[in-house]
Amino acid sequence: MSYEFAAQGNPQGRPKITGLLGRWDRKVFHAVAERTWPGAEPVLPRLSHAADHGVLWLGAAAGIAALGGGARSRRAAVRGLASLALASAVINTVGKRSVRRARPLIDAVPVIRQLKRQPFTTSFPSGHSASAAAFATGVALESKGWGAVVAPVAASVAFSRVYTGAHYPSDVLVGAALGVGAAFAVRGLVPTRSQLPSPGRPRADAPALPQGEGLVIVVNQRSGSADSAARVREALPLAEVVECEPDELGPELEKAAERGRALGVFGGDGTINSAAAVAVDRGVPLAVFPGGTFNHFAYDLGIETLEDSCRALESGDAVRVDLGRFTPGTGEPGDGTDGGSGGGTGGGAGPGYFLNTFSLGAYPELVNIRERWSPRIGGWPAGVLAAALVLRHGRPLWAEVQGRRRPMWLLFAGNGIYQRVGPTPGHRQDLADGLLDVRVVHGGRWPGLRLLAAALAGPLSRSPVHAAEKLHRVRITGLEPGTPMAYDGEVVDAPAELTVDKAVGVLTVYRPQTLL
Repeated sequence: MSYEFAAQGNPQGRPKITGLLGRWDRKVFHAVAERTWPGAEPVLPRLSHAADHGVLWLGAAAGIAALGGGARSRRAAVRGLASLALASAVINTVGKRSVRRARPLIDAVPVIRQLKRQPFTTSFPSGHSASAAAFATGVALESKGWGAVVAPVAASVAFSRVYTGAHYPSDVLVGAALGVGAAFAVRGLVPTRSQLPSPGRPRADAPALPQGEGLVIVVNQRSGSADSAARVREALPLAEVVECEPDELGPELEKAAERGRALGVFGGDGTINSAAAVAVDRGVPLAVFPGGTFNHFAYDLGIETLEDSCRALESGDAVRVDLGRFTPGTGEPGDGTDGGSGGGTGGGAGPGYFLNTFSLGAYPELVNIRERWSPRIGGWPAGVLAAALVLRHGRPLWAEVQGRRRPMWLLFAGNGIYQRVGPTPGHRQDLADGLLDVRVVHGGRWPGLRLLAAALAGPLSRSPVHAAEKLHRVRITGLEPGTPMAYDGEVVDAPAELTVDKAVGVLTVYRPQTLL
């Protein structure tokens, strides 16, 4: 059987170690070819073909993202594909060109096992094995559960390359090793969530509530799936679970905070915002169960699943976090250490709170248009339509910020500093830093390009197009009547003037100290 490596720079022939490896390769290859593998003949050739050009792994990534139903699953899918892309690039540009090894002769391989189209590239290393190992390792680094599901499929793809006669065993082993290395290289560039610092570092005293004893949970019936409340009851059998419609949320949260030792809430960021204001006003700890579309606050806190919150309740682990605050009118909001009174909106006399972001300008207008059209054409098409209309027909917002009047396309204030994770912004590593992440996109031509430039530049940057600073307080005046403002996805009319600051460390929220 032919077995060839290019012996460049070695006039005496291949080294002894290469000969030993060659004999081992041939021996294992023949052993696989001559052995009967029950059930493998109808499966492995098809599986090997399905992995051509990464098609199998693209489908697996889509399935993980869709079936996982959470940020961890989506991150696992993206990390798996990124690892696969790096492995494929290295194999095809460097690996196969560096060692030009001939493919094995397949005379000994039964015809029924052979691929319909034999590969024509060099044999060493195996690109299929590298892609399979890279994808599986990338997924496992972000989600052990999904990694356990993908690993047997990846191993089967790698073995199929020897089984069908496409590669020698050493081609597969080296390819798989390169794939694993690619996944860890991606992790070095873009850390996994487990590598990031724990958000919300100040520990807080909160009662341990095993199985939810003493906890009253309010479930927004419009959040999550139809069985959301049943899942909560199953996980916390001793908790009291109250289901309500969005327009009943405020009164039910108030009653729940009076009855329980802690207040629980199942819903998206807007629902959790309402619960946080009540929890601060009543002085009770908050248990968060993410059930919305994005769940930014819960995910930044480190809570991604129902089980995460249950572990924190079982042990009584909690942290103190800040609340962003906007206070209408001319009065000063206070010293930034108390919670104020209630959880008002921009139209009332009291302060309103935001867990994630506050904004004026293009984004509130975009949300208004999206909400108007989404019942008719769906969420994503409505978002695209809203962005197009705002960028084409919108006009800059005029306001006085910190004593200076200026035109702006966007004013953004984040509750805590938003960090970059690799090339993408959007994660907060500290929810108790006492700071606002303030970004302004200045008025001028080409709003779309200005907003894109600001998004790519990230925090702490200055240019003629945008500016970003860390601040404790922002004073905004001179807003026109009817100017929309957005906070945690909610849109209301802004008052003529307001102050945005922080209520530092006022919210106690359950969070497991050890993230799995």
